Parts: sequence; C-alpha cells; structure tokens
Amino acid sequence: MENEMMIEFDSRSCNEGFARVAVAAFITQLNPTLEEVADVKTAVSEAVTNAIIHGYEGAVHKVQIQCRIEDRKVWIEVIDHGKGIENIKQAMEPLYTTKPEQDRSGMGFAFMEAFMEGLRVESQVGKGTRVIMWKTMGESD
Repeated sequence: MENEMMIEFDSRSCNEGFARVAVAAFITQLNPTLEEVADVKTAVSEAVTNAIIHGYEGAVHKVQIQCRIEDRKVWIEVIDHGKGIENIKQAMEPLYTTKPEQDRSGMGFAFMEAFMEGLRVESQVGKGTRVIMWKTMGESD
C-alpha cells in the first residue's frame, strides 16, 4: 500500500499540537502500537518546534509536513523556508543549542533519532531546512 498527505500551517507554537495529531491520525492506517504513535508524535513535535523557533525565529511563515506510507514504513518530512542551518553536524550534537537563553535543551535532533528509525537533515543557509524521518511500523510483530 502507498499513500501520501501534505499539510501546511502557520509557524505558530499553538500549531505544534495540530501537527502531531494530524500525523498520528494519518499513520493509524498502519495500525501502529500506542508506543509507535507516541514516538512519531514526539519526533514530529521536535521537528516542528525547531522550524518555528530556529528556522523562523518567531516570525510567522509556513511549515509544511509531507507524509508518505510505503508498505509498513512511514516517511515524514518537516520543511521550513527559514534561515537554515550553518553546520548540520554541530546542530545535531546532543545538548548543542543556538538559543540557550530560551531554555532550549539542544536535544531535538537526538530525540528525533531516538524515536525514529532514521533521520536525515538537509539545509541551506537563507533557504530553509528539510527534516526527513522514517519508521517501520509493527517491526516487533
């Protein structure tokens, strides 16, 4: 089975919950466990929060989420057209943050890696960032 969906919403922190629920609702067709749903929701939350706080630095623009299901695997892309990441490798290091004054823990990418099967980050300074995550559902069956 293959299926896709795309949503776009304003980069407001109140939309982070909407994004989590929308992706969770989309993956229900794979009959995921509660743990798998929680993992995906956490990863989506982290990616969307990064786009809002770091990509747009509080300015209101658009965040896109594209989801694709292939067999039992879900691919999730969270895309912003914000400031981009200068050093992706450094940004992905646990505890690294560019916003310590906002009590940012620097664990966003670490959480995404922990809760998903795979993570890839593509970014261009001044053009934005694309976070690509994937997870196979029902692997423990």
